[in-house]
Amino acid sequence: MMSRGWSREALAKRLEEAADVLARLPEERVPGIYDLWPRITGAPYSGSCPAAPSPEAIDRMDEALRWLGWLEPEERCLVWLRAEGLPWKRITHRLGIGRTTAWQRWTIALLKIATRLNVRLNNSWPRDDNK
Repeated sequence: MMSRGWSREALAKRLEEAADVLARLPEERVPGIYDLWPRITGAPYSGSCPAAPSPEAIDRMDEALRWLGWLEPEERCLVWLRAEGLPWKRITHRLGIGRTTAWQRWTIALLKIATRLNVRLNNSWPRDDNK
């Protein structure tokens, strides 16, 4: 966050961090069900595993994921695909829209979040996250 408030670039970075943290969290396991087979992944073992995210990073991820609830489902999908690092070409193909349209919608979605957060910083926004 900037000292004057949230910018589109700062939000994009925070959402990228959230996507990275989510990818590094351990897989959820169902209690009582397990197997003894070794895990086989698509890539050969390189000897290095990504570091587990810090509790602070997980808290920031949770906060950023709540922000996505302020967007329409199509905006949420677009913003998250970009946060995961998907190139614009793949995003536009997947969503069936042009690159300029995708970028404009992504920008508008980030500005919606930034506006809400910046108004909150000025203490003039009610604390009800459900609206």
